[in-house]
Amino acid sequence: MSDELKEEIAREIGANRILVYGKGTKSAPRCGFTLETIEFFNSFGYPFEVVDVLENVPKREALSAMTNWPTLPKVFINGEFYGDTDILGPMAQSGELQAKLKEAFGEAAPEAKQTINLR
Repeated sequence: MSDELKEEIAREIGANRILVYGKGTKSAPRCGFTLETIEFFNSFGYPFEVVDVLENVPKREALSAMTNWPTLPKVFINGEFYGDTDILGPMAQSGELQAKLKEAFGEAAPEAKQTINLR
């Protein structure tokens, strides 16, 4: 993994309190798991970004090596890696995720946006 790629990933993670590395973008997800993750975070109302790494094999490999997590999406909250909704779902059910998000943003969630389920 090149230093340049490490720096790029570090900049992206540092610039976003919630960052999802996935397949596709927030407005055009290209897999069901990325769509599920977007819908999941939309339900909380906090801003988040999605970086499409579907066709960027070096970046996908670098992220897998950094996180020891082979699949997409990969979610970072406040610079910390959390896996995907398999991990975040139970955290949300227990209230732990809401506390992490409040800590990351320093405030309670704004009113969640209504989303349209495309399935």
